[in-house]
Amino acid sequence: MNITRNSVVTLSFSLRDDENTLLEESDPDISYLHGGYDGIFPMVEEKLEGQGVGYQCTVTMTPEQAFGEYDASLRRVEPRSWFPDEVSVGMRLEGEGDNGESHLFVVTDVTDDSVTVDGNHPLVGKTLVFQCEVLGVRRATPEETEHGHVHGEHGHVH
Repeated sequence: MNITRNSVVTLSFSLRDDENTLLEESDPDISYLHGGYDGIFPMVEEKLEGQGVGYQCTVTMTPEQAFGEYDASLRRVEPRSWFPDEVSVGMRLEGEGDNGESHLFVVTDVTDDSVTVDGNHPLVGKTLVFQCEVLGVRRATPEETEHGHVHGEHGHVH
C-alpha cells in the first residue's frame, strides 16, 4: 500500500540540526495519520505522499518551515507572586499568548521577585534535518480519521 490521505504511516526517524547534532530519534517507532492532520512536518508529509514501505528520505527545513523564528513577545518576566511556591527552572506551564491562544511556557529563570517564562519552541530559529524510513502503511480506521490521530500501538490511546 502506498501513502495517501487517511493512511497510518509508521516511521523510524532522526532529527538533527544543521550542525549534525542529534536532537531526537524514534524509540520506539512513531505512527501518524497522513493527510493534513498536523501529525508531522508538512514538508515531510509532502515528501512521503505516494511512497511505500522501505522508502527513505531526508528533508531539510528552514526555521520558517519548521518552528519559525524567535518571537520575543513569548518571553515574559512576571511577578513571582503569580506562581506556586515550587516553581523552578525547566518547569512547563500552560498560559495564554498575546493573541489569546494557549501556549506552553518553560520557566527559564526564578528570582525572589520574578519568574521568566518563554513560550517559544526549544527548536525555534533552527534549520532541521529530518531523516526517516517508512516501516509500515495501513488504511486508518474511521475512528482515527474522525479523531484526527492514530489509535493503538505507537499512537494515541483513549
